[in-house]
Amino acid sequence: MCQLLDTSAKGVYTISATPFTDAGDIDWPSADSLVEFYLQCGVQGLTILGMMGEAQKLSDEESTEFTRHFLRRVDGRVPVIVGVSNPGTANLVKLGKIAMDAGACGVMVAPLTGLKTEAQIVTYFADVIAALGEEIPVVYQDYPQSTQADISAQGFLKIVDAHPSVV
Repeated sequence: MCQLLDTSAKGVYTISATPFTDAGDIDWPSADSLVEFYLQCGVQGLTILGMMGEAQKLSDEESTEFTRHFLRRVDGRVPVIVGVSNPGTANLVKLGKIAMDAGACGVMVAPLTGLKTEAQIVTYFADVIAALGEEIPVVYQDYPQSTQADISAQGFLKIVDAHPSVV
């Protein structure tokens, strides 16, 4: 188990790809090779199952299996943040708890597609954090090209100021 992510986290946290075979299955040997490659490059942390990590292509079972496998391979050498974005809050919470129980140092959440105002985004994160629990560190994944959910620096600061678990 690693130390929970907090505001002291510094450095490069690479967002890892999720490798697939030609048949569309998770490529486990390539996942292992990626872990070792990133660590040899000197990253200070890793992030998996984000928007660019192909998380949306995985079933919940595959996400769980990939999370557990990846965390076992990293074996506490660097902190790992696990993307748990999901259109259903209950499922997001379930995936978050699985990730934390497997040794993640925090979870990453993107706003839902369709949130059009900053007030909606701020409320969504308040609801997600309340459901996850304030003890779970949350990283905000800002990728409006995919989510169409734009937030200003002031809007983001509202989330951070209201929720110390957002790091």
